[in-house]
Amino acid sequence: MNSRGVRGAVTAALVAGAAVAMSGQAAAAPDFYRAPTELPDTAGALIRTEQAVLVPSVPTSTGGFPADSTRIMYRSADANGKPIAVTGTYFDPQAPWTGAGERPLVSLAVGTHGQGDQCAPSKLFGQPLNVDEHLAPMVEYETLAVDNLLLRGIAVVVTDYEGLGTDGVHTYVNRAAQAHAVIDAARAARALPDTAITADGPVGFWGYSQGGGAAAAAAELAPQYAPDLDVRGAYAGAPPADLEATLEEIDGSSLTGAIGYSINSLVQAYPELLELLDTEINDRGRDMLARTATQCVPETAAAFGFQRTSDYTRSGEPLSVVLERMPLAKDLLDRQRIGRLTPAAPVLIQSGVHDDVVPFGQAAQLAADWCDRGATVRFTENPLPALGPGVGVNHAAPMLLGLPEASQFMVDRFNGVPAAGTC
Repeated sequence: MNSRGVRGAVTAALVAGAAVAMSGQAAAAPDFYRAPTELPDTAGALIRTEQAVLVPSVPTSTGGFPADSTRIMYRSADANGKPIAVTGTYFDPQAPWTGAGERPLVSLAVGTHGQGDQCAPSKLFGQPLNVDEHLAPMVEYETLAVDNLLLRGIAVVVTDYEGLGTDGVHTYVNRAAQAHAVIDAARAARALPDTAITADGPVGFWGYSQGGGAAAAAAELAPQYAPDLDVRGAYAGAPPADLEATLEEIDGSSLTGAIGYSINSLVQAYPELLELLDTEINDRGRDMLARTATQCVPETAAAFGFQRTSDYTRSGEPLSVVLERMPLAKDLLDRQRIGRLTPAAPVLIQSGVHDDVVPFGQAAQLAADWCDRGATVRFTENPLPALGPGVGVNHAAPMLLGLPEASQFMVDRFNGVPAAGTC
C-alpha cells in the first residue's frame, strides 16, 4: 500500500460499509437498507418495515413459532447526535406471557458480528448458514438468546447497530451510538401495529460482549435519552466498559482483528483522528483496517487471529501504546468509558474471572462505579478455570453458562420482584 495511508484504508472501509454484500441481497431486498434522504424528526420513529424470517421456526395456524418476524428501519442518532437510519428485527412471540402485567419487550444487543454489511443480524436470522462473497461462513449465534426470551413469552427486538447493512462503517463498541440504537429499537418496536406488545409496556436491555457494552450504555443513558421508556432492568454480560483495557487484552488473541473494527469505528465517528493515525500505521496495518471493514468475525479471526498489533505500526509498538501517547485518541477512547452515569433500573453484570477477551477487572470496575453512584447492581463472577488463554473459550463459555441467571433476572424484573444488589 502506498502514500494513500490510513486515509485510503478508511476510504476503502467507507465504500465497503456502504455496499450491500451479495449474500445480504439474497436475504433481503438491498433497497430496504438504503436510507431515505429525509429522516423522521422523532428518535425511534419507524421508516419502513417488511416481513422477515427466523430460522428455525415452525408454521402454525396462528403464525410462526416461536415468533413472527418483522424487519424494521428506524430513526436513531450517531455518536455526535446526528440523525441516522438503523435497521433491525422485531420478534412477536407466540408463547403467552404468564407473568405480571403487560407483555414485556427486550431490546437485545448482539455480540461481535463484524463490520461488513453482510454481518447485519437482520440478514442472518433468516439463514441457517450465511456464506458471503468472500466465501466466509457466518451464523447468527444470538438466535439462542432470542429464542430463550421468546419461549418465555417476552417480545424481542434486535438492532443491527449503526452501519451494519446501512450506509457507512459500523461504529463498533461506540458507547453513544450503540446505546442510541438499542434504545431506539425499543421505541420502534412499540410503534409497530398489530403486535403482542403495547406502546407503553415494560422494557429491558440485554447483551453480551459487544452487546453487553451496548446494553450497559443503554441502561445508563436511558434516564436522559429515553425517559418515555419504562425500563425495568438490564443484563450486561462481559461488557467492554473500558476500551483501553480491552484493546490490551485482545492483542495477540484470536480476536486481534477486532482492534481493526475499533479503529475503523473511531475514525468513522471522529474523522479528526485520521491524520494522526496516518503517521503511525504501516502498510500492513492499513491492509488490516481495510480488510476488517468488510469482514464478519469468523473471517477476521482466521485472517488476523493471534497476530500482534506491534506489526501494524511504524514504531513497532502495540496499538494500545500508540493510542495512549496520542492525546486525541486517548480522549476519544475515554469518551467510550461506561460507568459515569447512573442506571435508574437494576442491572446484572456477569464476567468470567479468566475472560481472555473482555478483561474481568474492568467489568468489576463498572459494577463498582455504578454502586458508588447508588445504582442497584448485581455482579456475578464466573469461576471457570483458564482454558487455552487467548483462544476465546473463557469469553464464550460464560455467555452460555450465565444464561439461566440472566433469564431469571430479567423475568423477575418484569414481575416486579425486588432486585437484590451486591454493592
